[in-house]
Amino acid sequence: MEPNPQRRPLRIVVPSRNDPFLRKFTEGIGGPLGRFTAPGVVTPGFFTVERVLILFTTVSALLAVLVKMPCRAGGWSTPDHFYQACYSDWPELFGTRGLGEGVFPFFTEGALFEYPVLLGLLAGATALVVPGEGASAVRALHYFDVNAFLAAGAWMVTVVATMRMSGRRPWDAAMVAVAPAAILAVFINWDIWAVMLATAGMLAFARNRPLAAGVLIGLGTALKLYPVLILGAVLVLALRTMRLRPALLTFAAAGLAWAAVNLPFMLRDFESWRFFLTFTSERPAGFSSIWFAWNLTAERYGGVGVDAGFINFWAYALFALACAGIAVLALRSGRRPRLAQLAFLIVAAFILTNKVYSPQFVLWLIPLVALARPRWRDFLIWQFFEVMHWWAIWMYLAKDTSGGAAQNNIDSPYYVLAVLGHVLATAYLMYRVVADILHPDGDPVRRTGADDPQGGPFDGAPDRLLLKRSNAVSLEAHAAPAKEAQ
Repeated sequence: MEPNPQRRPLRIVVPSRNDPFLRKFTEGIGGPLGRFTAPGVVTPGFFTVERVLILFTTVSALLAVLVKMPCRAGGWSTPDHFYQACYSDWPELFGTRGLGEGVFPFFTEGALFEYPVLLGLLAGATALVVPGEGASAVRALHYFDVNAFLAAGAWMVTVVATMRMSGRRPWDAAMVAVAPAAILAVFINWDIWAVMLATAGMLAFARNRPLAAGVLIGLGTALKLYPVLILGAVLVLALRTMRLRPALLTFAAAGLAWAAVNLPFMLRDFESWRFFLTFTSERPAGFSSIWFAWNLTAERYGGVGVDAGFINFWAYALFALACAGIAVLALRSGRRPRLAQLAFLIVAAFILTNKVYSPQFVLWLIPLVALARPRWRDFLIWQFFEVMHWWAIWMYLAKDTSGGAAQNNIDSPYYVLAVLGHVLATAYLMYRVVADILHPDGDPVRRTGADDPQGGPFDGAPDRLLLKRSNAVSLEAHAAPAKEAQ
């Protein structure tokens, strides 16, 4: 018997060849990589894709610290931390929530913390690392530095996880490593930890490890709500392929992991545990949401705003309608959508309908955009409007809290325009992803012959359930690899 031939390494997709936008910017350095090279086959030496991406992330993290330097040098104080655009929740919570005085969220009796349990534990644990006592400015600075250092590590893990589930397109993870909005927002709050857990969960699912995927997504949900939305994409693909077992295992593991974190604190102090839920439901329209923009506009022109009860109902109703539309799209499209495409659409719909849009929420979408729509032109258009929103929110908050000189503030119509820019740019990306689902020949990922690099058990699976059989396209029709884009 002849020995099995060794598996040959795959050629990776080269951005300067494959991406029409990047190709235009390579003329000054000799043009796109030559067609006789074999990236992924020829050994690159020390500078592998993974190491280069880590270097990119390191540089981005240093730039993120530079953005915060005015506050690191002069302290975090209202309204200066808004005018200097260096605001961070970390030193603010360190002082106002008693973290600097030894309060440990969900352990200290009577202490209320408006975040989920795992985020509270992270906030308390990092406070224990800070030397000294009291909530002094120096200790607040050290608290910021500890959290920034750990967040940079979480960012690197997110980049590597994105790269490892990108198939032949590892350079798409550079979007996560150098995203301008990530540089500006990563050190505002602990959202990058939830992004890391969600991305690692998707990687585990891509590698056919549904239990590990569920545990990671469950832990991410115990830190921030959004990772649970990824399970919606898993559910729809499980229905289309009727491969239910991986989905059931993922759901069960996610539920158990979430319960393992939350149940002890629910039983210990239910009021403290549910404060996050009551705070979320009772709060009025949050900054930068479509609801807040509506209220500002109505107030300016003498109209009627909307209260928390109205927003709670319609935010959930609109999100439910969006999810129903995404499910119908997934079950009726000619070719099964990719998991990252559906996950992006669901999370983006949640962001657009939610009652608050904090500037760090952009981190939730960046890895999903890199996997769902890896085209640099679309990505940078979206990033431009997110950066404009990032600046506008600080200038608006400075006006709202300082009462300073008018020339230092931004008027509400300009802030509303920045919010609309963020909304329209996100909707534009959703449109492009939907177009790729309806016309998969235009999908950058599938043009290289892949089916669903993040799909795990759904990758290459035949369709079993379609809402309209006449729209079904047989698996054989896509069995032959597409010609690689040059």
